[in-house]
Amino acid sequence: MQTFPDLRPILQGIDWLVVGAVAARAYMPERATQDLNILVRAADETRVAARLEAAGYERVAELGIPGAAFARVGEPEIDVLLGDQPWLNEALAAPGQDPAGFPVPALPYLTLMKLAAGRARDVADVATMLGWADDDTLAAVRDPFDP
Repeated sequence: MQTFPDLRPILQGIDWLVVGAVAARAYMPERATQDLNILVRAADETRVAARLEAAGYERVAELGIPGAAFARVGEPEIDVLLGDQPWLNEALAAPGQDPAGFPVPALPYLTLMKLAAGRARDVADVATMLGWADDDTLAAVRDPFDP
């Protein structure tokens, strides 16, 4: 299993989720990735940035979507995505866990994020995650789409 910085002590008291490829490992075999993506409420942007900077991370770039990249020498980059999705509070209130114990969104929310990104890699991740899901989990993923 790839290792990533444990942000739980740094972001204690702030709701956040690991998303992207690292979150996908909670639902499928792990694939290689170069960074750790986290999702926070847009309203928490200043607090999250201040906590990361106090822990030695430097803001190195603005992302193409709302958010910023942070780096610390010798560690993978951390991309902080700013969320305002209508389901975000629900996802933050009931996170799952990846194999390292990091908070991740339930599969329905991760699926929504990856489909919204629309990149071929994200669509492939959705297909793989759904292929590994049991019937109850698939029903939960379908639920938001039922008329």
